[in-house]
Amino acid sequence: MSGEAEALTRDADVAQDDTMAAPDPGQDGMGVSMDRTTATLIDRDRNEVGMVTFHQGPEGVVVQIEADGIGEGARGSWHGAHLHETADCSADDFTSSGSHINPSGNAHGLLNADGPDNADLPNIWVGDDGTLRAQAYTTRVSLSGQTDAPSLLDADGSAVVIHESPDDYESQPIGGAGARILCAEIGAAQ
Repeated sequence: MSGEAEALTRDADVAQDDTMAAPDPGQDGMGVSMDRTTATLIDRDRNEVGMVTFHQGPEGVVVQIEADGIGEGARGSWHGAHLHETADCSADDFTSSGSHINPSGNAHGLLNADGPDNADLPNIWVGDDGTLRAQAYTTRVSLSGQTDAPSLLDADGSAVVIHESPDDYESQPIGGAGARILCAEIGAAQ
């Protein structure tokens, strides 16, 4: 292998290793940095069932959800997923997370001619075994103001809420997605 090819291979290996590296020292110890944050996903019984990770890109945010042990009633079906305005999952029905993040004032729904609102994400699938693995990309929010979209890590934080039914992407105000069954608090700014 030539010296140049060897250097490129070595650089690619380093870049790959960096993607799996521990959080940078600028974090606050809660999984929060300027470009990445994590949040613990809980069910209504307050069981920790998974994690939600947010990665800020140049134009938007990648949202990754990984969970296991989702309850029997939610298995083998699609579920609506939305970003809510407050980092508070304390209410039994998760309504303490507030409404959708929506300073744009747009109508709800990825397929709505007057939408989507800032909170809208695609539906997610929970497998028959209770596992959930999903990724979505949105340009309608930012982590900490890296773009002109609303910040998830604002003064009162925000939340990811997963509903009992799928989002039809058009009906108001939440696409007929029903009750809130899972919630993750995205930490408030320090």
